[in-house]
Amino acid sequence: MARAAFYEHDKTIRVGDVEAPVPGPGEVQVKIAYAGICGTDLHIYHGVMDQRVAASQIMGHEVSGVVSALGEGVVGIEVGQMVTVMPLDPCNACPACEAGYSHICLNLKFLGIDTQGGFQSYWTVPAHTIFPLPETMSLKRAALVEPLAVACHDVRLGEVKAGEFVVVLGGGPIGALVGLVAQNEGAEVIVSEINPDRIRIGRELGLEVVDPNEVDLVALVNERTGGAGADVVFEVTGSAAGAATMTQLPRTRGRIVVVAIFGHVPPVDLKAILWREMKLRGTRVYERQDFEKAIKLASGDALPLDLLITGIYPLERLKDALTELEQGGNAMKILIDVAA
Repeated sequence: MARAAFYEHDKTIRVGDVEAPVPGPGEVQVKIAYAGICGTDLHIYHGVMDQRVAASQIMGHEVSGVVSALGEGVVGIEVGQMVTVMPLDPCNACPACEAGYSHICLNLKFLGIDTQGGFQSYWTVPAHTIFPLPETMSLKRAALVEPLAVACHDVRLGEVKAGEFVVVLGGGPIGALVGLVAQNEGAEVIVSEINPDRIRIGRELGLEVVDPNEVDLVALVNERTGGAGADVVFEVTGSAAGAATMTQLPRTRGRIVVVAIFGHVPPVDLKAILWREMKLRGTRVYERQDFEKAIKLASGDALPLDLLITGIYPLERLKDALTELEQGGNAMKILIDVAA
């Protein structure tokens, strides 16, 4: 018998037995080792997505594990193989898919939100979502591949180049990863963050992190760039303050990349965008090439990813982990040890 953690609305998590889902044609069953808690999981827990997420939902989509069974017709994947999951299931028929953008399919099913997810002993997913991992990669680190792929996608679409000056607004898990990936591309990076613990962790990761409540961020960027402004600004706070600041920082024809999901539509200074001919673009999830790059980065020593993991809890303590994350403090990325 397998175990799973169910979201039952009203900030209620129930952990109980569940039948291991048998893989059908074109599906793969994965025995989950670790599953990371995403900001989206926290939104679900807070009830923000109850219109989309039914009761008895199994959350979780940042996973690592080992293939435990194969459905009919699955080739190129072997039982016992270490894998992670790219949790996107597109329709492959809508205009976005036909244009080659299946990652933002108009009918996209996000596994762990629109379907049952990875906070369970065995997770059955479409074979096309499976990504094999190097045998030398730790399963803990492998659970960070999905959020790292987000950062790889953001930096790629932001067209970050070596020698450029980059500002990341927000030093949470995704902001820190965006900073690390941009820095790995050869950019000079400043991360803006107000949470003292995240400032400390960001600095431990090797990032330059400043508190905008203590430093005039616009003046600092202008000082460091000879008055030109930043080449690229990533907005990862999802806050009105971040939306206001992001247009004050770029150089002429600089780029602004919106990474965060805004709960409310913020005011944006379109005159500033017009005046300096800035490029404003949104980014959402990732594509296969981003997952491949994330696996390559995570399997090496270029990024200090292990320092991002600030806690590991057993499945039975998922609610405790969610509570720790919502209270802030020292929490950055918490993994659930599903097999514990």
